Amino acid sequence: MFTGLIEKTAEIKNYTETSNGAVISVDADFAPEVKIGDSISVNGACLTVIKINGNTLSFEISKETLKVSNFNYKKGQLVNLERAMSANSRFDGHIVSGHIDGVAKISKIIKDGFSYNFEFMADDEITKYIVKKGSVTVNGISLTLAKIEGNVFNVEIIPHTIENTNFKFAKVGDIVNIETDILARYIEKFLYLNKNDSAKSKITIEMLKENGF
Repeated sequence: MFTGLIEKTAEIKNYTETSNGAVISVDADFAPEVKIGDSISVNGACLTVIKINGNTLSFEISKETLKVSNFNYKKGQLVNLERAMSANSRFDGHIVSGHIDGVAKISKIIKDGFSYNFEFMADDEITKYIVKKGSVTVNGISLTLAKIEGNVFNVEIIPHTIENTNFKFAKVGDIVNIETDILARYIEKFLYLNKNDSAKSKITIEMLKENGF
């Protein structure tokens, strides 16, 4: 589990496609604190460390992750990194599983006072789980939705986040990894079960509204 608060950006040293997916290597100064088998969020995808060589960490990427994400990288590109939460960590950001739901395209970047307004376009399978003031993870970054209209949604990003993530180099047309709020998916599943279960679940639209959903 992750929080969506990026620890650092790292440069890709190698990206190699394989018959099973791909292998990616990145430089990270916290590598000496990492062990084989640890989970690390790389641009929002939960990947397992398979090799450590000095400050270089290597990961395998499955075909499924390649299919739903923007993992189509080149040597030298920057990715966002976050180590998995420890049991005694403070919980900042929001609940991030590291399971990419799909991608979105940056359609606008507008300077808005001291912050930046990023506009994204995504398919229905992404936007149906997104609500205004809800949470969304973009390239591993925990963000709050400022606006959503149809297949377009906006987030406000403060300068600190810009400077300390790969959004520093983001441009219109870039494809980013998206993880929607897991709570929305659970609610959808419960409502589906309620609709189709003859015994009828006690979870209803009215009950969810009464409890703040």
